[in-house]
Amino acid sequence: MASILFRSSANRTTVSTVRTTRLSPSVFGSKFSTSTADTCAADDPPLSGVRVLELGQVIAGPFCGQLLGHFGAEVIKIEPPSGGDPLRVWRELDVDGVSPWFRSLGRNKKSVAIDLRKDEGRELVKQIAAKSDVVVENFKPGTLEKWGLGPEDLHPLNPSLIFTRVSGFGQTGPWSSRPGFASVCEAESGFRYINGFVDPDTGGLSGPPVRPNISLGDSVAGLHAAFGTVLALISRQKLVSQGKQKSQTVDVSIMESMLNLMEGIIPEYDRKGKVRGPSGSSVTGIVPTNAYPCLPSPSSPDSPTYIIIGANGDTLYARLMRAIGREDLIGPLYAPNHHRVARQAEIEAAISEWTSARSAEEVFDVLGKAGVPVGRVLGVQDIVEHEQVKARGAVEDVWVPKEDGGWNVKMPRVFPVLAGSGAKTRWAGPDLGAHTDEVLMEELGLDANEIARLRQDGVIG
Repeated sequence: MASILFRSSANRTTVSTVRTTRLSPSVFGSKFSTSTADTCAADDPPLSGVRVLELGQVIAGPFCGQLLGHFGAEVIKIEPPSGGDPLRVWRELDVDGVSPWFRSLGRNKKSVAIDLRKDEGRELVKQIAAKSDVVVENFKPGTLEKWGLGPEDLHPLNPSLIFTRVSGFGQTGPWSSRPGFASVCEAESGFRYINGFVDPDTGGLSGPPVRPNISLGDSVAGLHAAFGTVLALISRQKLVSQGKQKSQTVDVSIMESMLNLMEGIIPEYDRKGKVRGPSGSSVTGIVPTNAYPCLPSPSSPDSPTYIIIGANGDTLYARLMRAIGREDLIGPLYAPNHHRVARQAEIEAAISEWTSARSAEEVFDVLGKAGVPVGRVLGVQDIVEHEQVKARGAVEDVWVPKEDGGWNVKMPRVFPVLAGSGAKTRWAGPDLGAHTDEVLMEELGLDANEIARLRQDGVIG
């Protein structure tokens, strides 16, 4: 006999006993597992039965919530009734005044409109937290504590609640109280210093650092937060198996998340005194990998066209040199990589001379047939029509329902692909407060009259 635990909510876990030779409880423990049928189903999302209370806004925290929701978690997103998450009106707006970006980042989430500035609103959130497995937030450290919603406030109600906290510089240290947006944290992590064009005299930046045209630090921190949350869930299962309950905090710093991407920069500085600087369109110490000029495109004769070539392995480098007719640059003087680094200018000039006489399409075809990694510099209009993107379903159409019809929004699929897991987009980012009544009635047991009063008082939207 084995006990199969199911239902995610902290205070409503039930037990069903079934006969089986070997069936373990869900990897995430007794607090939120699945039914027997779901446990055996090949398409059961791995985080099904996990309830996540998302208190974050804009990008970092919500990106974590999006990832967890895609893989099966029930994500309840708390938004202010007056306007909701600011991301709802960032950048381009759709015909209903909502950003298509929000429809993407809010996928698979339940929107509950509660005013956290009001005592009753905070009490409602406490009750939801008591029935949740994870709280995800990305406010400035101390904000939730000020509202009475910090770990010390919620753990007495839910001793094994996991707190995933994303901030600019972490929950501790002299900088913990500083506001930290991705741009600032990217700079403080050293990431911005190595991105830009090099001053040949100083080796440092020539002009301002170049920023990727996305909030990279926020998304990288969101990835770390999702990873840390899953680790905390696994850790909690181990504690449950030992008959223990213990709260856990996943402390994610945007600065540290970016620092985690900095490869060998710190150990190289420590052991060799090397300060890596910017490198333009190439990368320091690896040759050849760069953007190379091609003939202008007929559709844009006045615009420069580039192709990306990455042939930094010895075999790939030899293939590239044969493909461009420069066998004279093959041999012991050009392998392994550190020999090519010493002759970078000569190698780059030879490649650029060859690509400059050809269109990007011709370079792409010739090097592709030679087995050399090569890529075009594509805009979004090319990406949505890309044969590989279409074959993999990497861009999906997600329906936005409206009373008078609705429309599809194209958005990148959530990755990684987990074969047979049942992970999928179930709905687009919802309208503000679309699930308020559902959650308050079904999870907190409020009746229609109480909900009407709360709405009249401005506590909920």
